[in-house]
Amino acid sequence: MRLRAPADYADRLAVHVNHLNRALKEVTGKTTTVLLAERFALEAQSLLRYTDWPISLISFCLGFEEPAHFNNFFRKHIGTTPRSVRAAQR
Repeated sequence: MRLRAPADYADRLAVHVNHLNRALKEVTGKTTTVLLAERFALEAQSLLRYTDWPISLISFCLGFEEPAHFNNFFRKHIGTTPRSVRAAQR
């Protein structure tokens, strides 16, 4: 994923990252970082459920340098491990 951080989106929109954060917070009540994390978590769940890709490949495709970082992120945002989501689909 090329657009991973709030600054990446701000650059694409030609606005300052603080402006982007303020605008999103005003409209959604959430920061750019929270919105991105929610989107990454949803995308990860979809890839785990609907593909047979290895978890390490999903991790890499979502921009995580290490599968362990992806596992920690997933557990924090979803409350379970990627492996348990994958196992529930079988």
